[in-house]
Amino acid sequence: MHSVTEPAFLAESPLLYVLLTAIGASVSIYSTMVGLGGGVILLPLLLLLFPGTPPEVLTSTSLTVILVNALSGTAAYTRQRRIDYRSGALFALATVPGIVIGVWLLKFLEIRTFSVIFGVLLLAISALLITRPQIKAPSSSVLLPADAPSNGIPWSVRRRVIGTGLNFIAGIIAGLLGIGGGIIHVPMMTYVLRFPVHIATATSQFILIFTASTGIITHLVLKTWSGDWAVIACLALGIIPGAQIGAILSRRVRNTLIIRLLALALIILGIRMIQ
Repeated sequence: MHSVTEPAFLAESPLLYVLLTAIGASVSIYSTMVGLGGGVILLPLLLLLFPGTPPEVLTSTSLTVILVNALSGTAAYTRQRRIDYRSGALFALATVPGIVIGVWLLKFLEIRTFSVIFGVLLLAISALLITRPQIKAPSSSVLLPADAPSNGIPWSVRRRVIGTGLNFIAGIIAGLLGIGGGIIHVPMMTYVLRFPVHIATATSQFILIFTASTGIITHLVLKTWSGDWAVIACLALGIIPGAQIGAILSRRVRNTLIIRLLALALIILGIRMIQ
């Protein structure tokens, strides 16, 4: 994978079609289960498959794949009535400007120092998730009524303000690191705002539609989008059904398992940040 105008790598090895589709499905199943976009897992895999690929190609490809995964996952979670649309829309409104600011701050910050600090923080959070996987939500944080999925979780104005502020910060971090932000949203919603885990993961997928779209639009405006359509197409063949499977599995597994799977993703990203 070199650029959008050079997809010839597939002609060199037709097996890459199958491999990329399998990768897309695997990443999508896992990331949809825990409410992620999948970029944190996909980017290292693309680097292994295509060493030396320009960063803008990797980022553009990853963001587009995250959008596809978020759309498919959201469709599945919509059928299950697990998305808190009210909270998701509010958090998305706070996250989007944060992402733009995060991208802008890249011009002024020493990204290596920030990456190391943030990587250590992620490892600390993962340790918390592993040692305390049980989450007791307050009585107000109930599962969404089957006949009114858009009513959302009842919560106070104070928690709404806290959630908006934290999502704004999450957006800045996502912009700095070039990720969708789901890996930050889910722990925040479950441990700080006390959302039920299954609602948090589904709502995170809904938020990722807006964050990934913002990243893609920003690239297009800055004329830095250069994803490889051949790679995106192959990954999408696995991602679309994979997200449906991930949503089904997420409904059937225990909350503690979802939290531990999320902790694993945090460990992967944390190690990647400090390397």
